[in-house]
Amino acid sequence: MRVVDAHHHVWDLSVRDQDWIASDSPLRRNFTVADLAPEAAAAGVDRTVLVQTVTVPEETPEFLALAAGHELIAGVVGWTDLTRPDIAEELARLRELPGGTHLKGIRHQVQAEPDPEWLLRPDVRRGLAAVADAGLVYDLVVLPHQLPACVEAARSLPRLTFVLDHLGKPPIASGTLEPWASDVRALAGRPNTVCKLSGMVTEADPATWTVDDLRPYADTVLDAFGPDRVMFGSDWPVCTPAATYAEVLDTARQLVPASAHAQVFGETADRVYGLTAPGA
Repeated sequence: MRVVDAHHHVWDLSVRDQDWIASDSPLRRNFTVADLAPEAAAAGVDRTVLVQTVTVPEETPEFLALAAGHELIAGVVGWTDLTRPDIAEELARLRELPGGTHLKGIRHQVQAEPDPEWLLRPDVRRGLAAVADAGLVYDLVVLPHQLPACVEAARSLPRLTFVLDHLGKPPIASGTLEPWASDVRALAGRPNTVCKLSGMVTEADPATWTVDDLRPYADTVLDAFGPDRVMFGSDWPVCTPAATYAEVLDTARQLVPASAHAQVFGETADRVYGLTAPGA
Protein backbone atom coordinates (compact mmCIF):
# COMPACT_ATOMS: atom_id res chain seq x y z
CA MET A 1 0.00 0.00 0.00
CA ARG A 2 1.34 3.40 -0.98
CA VAL A 3 1.32 6.01 1.80
CA VAL A 4 0.59 9.73 1.98
CA ASP A 5 2.74 11.66 4.48
CA ALA A 6 0.45 14.57 5.30
CA HIS A 7 2.95 16.60 7.33
CA HIS A 8 6.64 17.32 6.84
CA HIS A 9 8.97 20.30 6.59
CA VAL A 10 12.12 21.38 4.78
CA TRP A 11 14.47 24.29 5.37
CA ASP A 12 17.74 25.76 4.15
CA LEU A 13 19.54 27.81 6.79
CA SER A 14 21.55 29.61 4.10
CA VAL A 15 18.28 31.05 2.80
CA ARG A 16 16.59 31.77 6.13
CA ASP A 17 17.20 31.15 9.81
CA GLN A 18 14.81 28.95 11.71
CA ASP A 19 14.85 30.89 14.95
CA TRP A 20 12.79 28.27 16.80
CA ILE A 21 15.66 25.76 16.57
CA ALA A 22 18.06 25.82 19.53
CA SER A 23 21.70 26.47 18.74
CA ASP A 24 22.78 23.03 20.01
CA SER A 25 19.94 21.09 18.37
CA PRO A 26 20.67 18.38 15.76
CA LEU A 27 17.94 20.08 13.74
CA ARG A 28 20.20 23.10 13.17
CA ARG A 29 21.26 22.07 9.66
CA ASN A 30 19.66 21.98 6.23
CA PHE A 31 16.91 19.46 5.49
CA THR A 32 15.89 19.30 1.84
CA VAL A 33 13.53 17.39 -0.42
CA ALA A 34 16.58 15.53 -1.69
CA ASP A 35 17.21 14.34 1.87
CA LEU A 36 13.61 13.24 2.33
CA ALA A 37 13.03 11.55 -1.03
CA PRO A 38 15.05 8.34 -0.49
CA GLU A 39 13.60 7.85 3.00
CA ALA A 40 10.09 8.36 1.70
CA ALA A 41 10.67 5.95 -1.18
CA ALA A 42 12.08 3.29 1.13
CA ALA A 43 9.01 3.65 3.37
CA GLY A 44 6.55 3.37 0.49
CA VAL A 45 5.50 7.03 0.68
CA ASP A 46 4.61 8.43 -2.74
CA ARG A 47 2.93 11.74 -1.86
CA THR A 48 3.52 14.32 0.84
CA VAL A 49 2.17 17.59 2.18
CA LEU A 50 4.85 20.21 2.83
CA VAL A 51 3.98 22.45 5.80
CA GLN A 52 5.19 25.94 6.66
CA THR A 53 7.78 26.49 9.37
CA VAL A 54 8.14 30.26 9.81
CA THR A 55 5.82 33.23 9.59
CA VAL A 56 7.40 35.10 6.70
CA PRO A 57 5.64 35.78 3.37
CA GLU A 58 8.56 34.58 1.24
CA GLU A 59 8.38 30.96 2.40
CA THR A 60 5.05 30.00 0.82
CA PRO A 61 6.03 30.96 -2.77
CA GLU A 62 9.29 29.05 -2.26
CA PHE A 63 7.38 25.96 -1.12
CA LEU A 64 4.97 26.18 -4.05
CA ALA A 65 7.92 26.30 -6.44
CA LEU A 66 9.44 23.27 -4.70
CA ALA A 67 6.16 21.39 -5.14
CA ALA A 68 6.09 22.30 -8.83
CA GLY A 69 9.54 20.76 -9.23
CA HIS A 70 9.13 17.61 -7.13
CA GLU A 71 6.47 15.02 -7.87
CA LEU A 72 6.72 13.77 -4.28
CA ILE A 73 5.12 16.97 -2.91
CA ALA A 74 1.41 16.80 -3.71
CA GLY A 75 0.31 19.69 -1.52
CA VAL A 76 1.52 22.71 0.45
CA VAL A 77 0.18 24.21 3.65
CA GLY A 78 1.59 27.72 3.58
CA TRP A 79 1.47 30.87 5.66
CA THR A 80 0.06 34.30 5.09
CA ASP A 81 -1.08 36.98 7.50
CA LEU A 82 -4.71 36.18 8.21
CA THR A 83 -5.29 39.70 9.53
CA ARG A 84 -4.23 41.59 6.39
CA PRO A 85 -7.12 43.57 4.89
CA ASP A 86 -6.56 42.07 1.43
CA ILE A 87 -6.36 38.45 2.58
CA ALA A 88 -8.69 37.19 -0.16
CA GLU A 89 -6.62 38.85 -2.87
CA GLU A 90 -3.40 37.51 -1.35
CA LEU A 91 -4.70 33.95 -1.36
CA ALA A 92 -5.71 34.35 -5.01
CA ARG A 93 -2.24 35.73 -5.82
CA LEU A 94 -0.52 32.77 -4.20
CA ARG A 95 -2.58 30.37 -6.28
CA GLU A 96 -1.46 32.11 -9.46
CA LEU A 97 2.23 31.65 -8.66
CA PRO A 98 4.35 28.81 -10.10
CA GLY A 99 3.14 25.72 -8.27
CA GLY A 100 0.12 27.62 -6.98
CA THR A 101 -2.25 24.74 -7.65
CA HIS A 102 -0.40 22.85 -4.90
CA LEU A 103 -1.62 25.30 -2.25
CA LYS A 104 -4.05 23.28 -0.14
CA GLY A 105 -4.11 25.05 3.20
CA ILE A 106 -2.87 27.82 5.48
CA ARG A 107 -1.26 27.60 8.91
CA HIS A 108 -0.11 30.02 11.59
CA GLN A 109 1.93 29.30 14.72
CA VAL A 110 -1.03 29.81 17.05
CA GLN A 111 0.97 27.92 19.70
CA ALA A 112 3.23 30.98 19.99
CA GLU A 113 0.38 33.45 20.49
CA PRO A 114 0.03 34.60 24.13
CA ASP A 115 -3.73 35.06 23.75
CA PRO A 116 -5.38 31.62 24.19
CA GLU A 117 -8.34 32.92 22.17
CA TRP A 118 -6.32 34.35 19.29
CA LEU A 119 -8.35 32.29 16.81
CA LEU A 120 -11.51 34.07 17.97
CA ARG A 121 -10.33 37.61 17.31
CA PRO A 122 -12.57 39.34 14.74
CA ASP A 123 -9.68 40.07 12.37
CA VAL A 124 -8.50 36.46 12.55
CA ARG A 125 -12.01 35.10 11.98
CA ARG A 126 -12.32 37.31 8.92
CA GLY A 127 -9.11 35.78 7.58
CA LEU A 128 -10.29 32.26 8.36
CA ALA A 129 -13.51 32.95 6.46
CA ALA A 130 -11.41 34.03 3.46
CA VAL A 131 -9.48 30.73 3.67
CA ALA A 132 -12.81 28.89 3.52
CA ASP A 133 -13.98 31.03 0.60
CA ALA A 134 -10.80 30.12 -1.27
CA GLY A 135 -11.56 26.42 -0.88
CA LEU A 136 -8.51 25.87 1.35
CA VAL A 137 -8.23 24.16 4.73
CA TYR A 138 -6.71 25.55 7.91
CA ASP A 139 -4.09 23.64 9.90
CA LEU A 140 -4.14 24.18 13.66
CA VAL A 141 -0.78 24.07 15.43
CA VAL A 142 -1.84 24.69 19.02
CA LEU A 143 -1.08 23.74 22.59
CA PRO A 144 -3.63 21.89 24.75
CA HIS A 145 -4.84 25.02 26.56
CA GLN A 146 -5.79 26.55 23.19
CA LEU A 147 -8.08 23.68 22.19
CA PRO A 148 -11.28 25.27 23.58
CA ALA A 149 -10.78 28.23 21.22
CA CYS A 150 -10.32 25.74 18.36
CA VAL A 151 -13.70 24.21 19.21
CA GLU A 152 -15.39 27.60 19.10
CA ALA A 153 -13.64 28.58 15.87
CA ALA A 154 -14.79 25.36 14.21
CA ARG A 155 -18.33 25.91 15.47
CA SER A 156 -18.47 29.48 14.18
CA LEU A 157 -16.95 28.66 10.77
CA PRO A 158 -18.67 25.47 9.62
CA ARG A 159 -17.61 26.02 5.98
CA LEU A 160 -13.91 25.75 6.91
CA THR A 161 -12.17 22.43 7.48
CA PHE A 162 -9.79 22.60 10.45
CA VAL A 163 -6.92 20.10 10.58
CA LEU A 164 -5.43 19.59 14.06
CA ASP A 165 -1.68 19.07 13.79
CA HIS A 166 0.15 16.70 16.15
CA LEU A 167 -3.00 15.74 18.11
CA GLY A 168 -2.92 19.20 19.69
CA LYS A 169 0.46 18.45 21.32
CA PRO A 170 -0.69 16.39 24.32
CA PRO A 171 1.68 16.00 27.31
CA ILE A 172 2.77 12.49 26.36
CA ALA A 173 6.03 12.67 28.32
CA SER A 174 4.07 13.07 31.56
CA GLY A 175 1.50 10.42 30.70
CA THR A 176 -1.32 12.88 31.43
CA LEU A 177 -4.53 12.59 29.40
CA GLU A 178 -6.84 15.20 30.90
CA PRO A 179 -7.97 17.83 30.15
CA TRP A 180 -6.44 17.26 26.69
CA ALA A 181 -8.56 14.20 25.92
CA SER A 182 -11.86 15.89 26.79
CA ASP A 183 -10.96 18.97 24.75
CA VAL A 184 -9.92 16.86 21.75
CA ARG A 185 -13.21 14.98 21.93
CA ALA A 186 -15.05 18.30 21.98
CA LEU A 187 -13.18 19.39 18.86
CA ALA A 188 -13.90 16.07 17.17
CA GLY A 189 -17.58 16.73 17.88
CA ARG A 190 -17.47 19.39 15.16
CA PRO A 191 -17.92 17.67 11.79
CA ASN A 192 -15.56 20.10 10.01
CA THR A 193 -12.49 18.93 11.94
CA VAL A 194 -9.73 16.43 11.13
CA CYS A 195 -6.70 15.27 13.14
CA LYS A 196 -3.15 14.43 12.10
CA LEU A 197 -1.54 11.40 13.72
CA SER A 198 1.79 13.19 13.86
CA GLY A 199 4.31 14.70 16.23
CA MET A 200 3.83 12.14 19.00
CA VAL A 201 7.46 11.09 19.40
CA THR A 202 8.39 14.75 19.84
CA GLU A 203 5.92 15.20 22.69
CA ALA A 204 7.10 11.98 24.35
CA ASP A 205 10.45 11.48 26.05
CA PRO A 206 12.74 11.44 22.97
CA ALA A 207 15.19 9.00 24.55
CA THR A 208 12.88 6.44 26.16
CA TRP A 209 9.48 6.54 24.43
CA THR A 210 7.73 3.31 23.50
CA VAL A 211 4.74 2.52 21.32
CA ASP A 212 2.74 1.85 24.48
CA ASP A 213 3.51 5.39 25.71
CA LEU A 214 1.83 6.77 22.58
CA ARG A 215 -1.09 4.36 22.39
CA PRO A 216 -3.55 6.11 24.77
CA TYR A 217 -3.22 9.34 22.78
CA ALA A 218 -3.56 7.65 19.39
CA ASP A 219 -6.52 5.63 20.64
CA THR A 220 -8.20 8.81 21.87
CA VAL A 221 -8.07 10.58 18.51
CA LEU A 222 -8.93 7.47 16.50
CA ASP A 223 -11.99 6.92 18.67
CA ALA A 224 -13.00 10.58 18.74
CA PHE A 225 -12.53 11.47 15.07
CA GLY A 226 -12.81 8.05 13.47
CA PRO A 227 -10.28 6.87 10.87
CA ASP A 228 -12.04 8.79 8.09
CA ARG A 229 -10.97 12.00 9.86
CA VAL A 230 -7.43 10.98 10.89
CA MET A 231 -4.36 11.20 8.65
CA PHE A 232 -0.74 10.16 9.12
CA GLY A 233 2.07 12.72 9.17
CA SER A 234 5.75 12.08 9.85
CA ASP A 235 6.64 15.58 11.09
CA TRP A 236 10.04 14.98 9.47
CA PRO A 237 12.64 16.28 10.22
CA VAL A 238 11.38 17.54 13.58
CA CYS A 239 10.89 13.89 14.55
CA THR A 240 14.51 12.92 13.88
CA PRO A 241 16.02 13.58 17.34
CA ALA A 242 13.54 11.00 18.66
CA ALA A 243 13.03 8.59 15.74
CA THR A 244 13.93 7.93 12.13
CA TYR A 245 11.43 8.42 9.33
CA ALA A 246 10.94 4.66 9.05
CA GLU A 247 10.45 4.30 12.81
CA VAL A 248 7.76 7.00 12.87
CA LEU A 249 5.83 5.31 10.08
CA ASP A 250 6.23 1.84 11.59
CA THR A 251 5.04 3.15 14.96
CA ALA A 252 1.96 4.69 13.38
CA ARG A 253 1.17 1.41 11.63
CA GLN A 254 1.28 -0.35 15.00
CA LEU A 255 -1.02 2.24 16.57
CA VAL A 256 -3.66 2.17 13.83
CA PRO A 257 -5.86 -0.94 13.43
CA ALA A 258 -5.19 -2.70 10.14
CA SER A 259 -8.79 -2.14 9.09
CA ALA A 260 -8.19 1.64 9.21
CA HIS A 261 -4.83 1.76 7.40
CA ALA A 262 -6.25 2.72 4.00
CA GLN A 263 -8.00 5.75 5.48
CA VAL A 264 -5.33 6.98 7.88
CA PHE A 265 -2.39 6.42 5.53
CA GLY A 266 -3.92 7.83 2.38
CA GLU A 267 -7.62 8.29 1.84
CA THR A 268 -8.22 10.96 4.49
CA ALA A 269 -5.35 13.15 3.33
CA ASP A 270 -6.32 12.73 -0.32
CA ARG A 271 -9.88 13.83 0.41
CA VAL A 272 -9.20 16.66 2.85
CA TYR A 273 -6.34 18.24 0.92
CA GLY A 274 -7.58 17.33 -2.55
CA LEU A 275 -4.37 15.51 -3.48
CA THR A 276 -3.80 13.77 -6.78
CA ALA A 277 -1.79 10.66 -7.54
CA PRO A 278 1.73 11.02 -8.96
CA GLY A 279 1.66 11.77 -12.67
CA ALA A 280 -2.05 12.58 -12.67
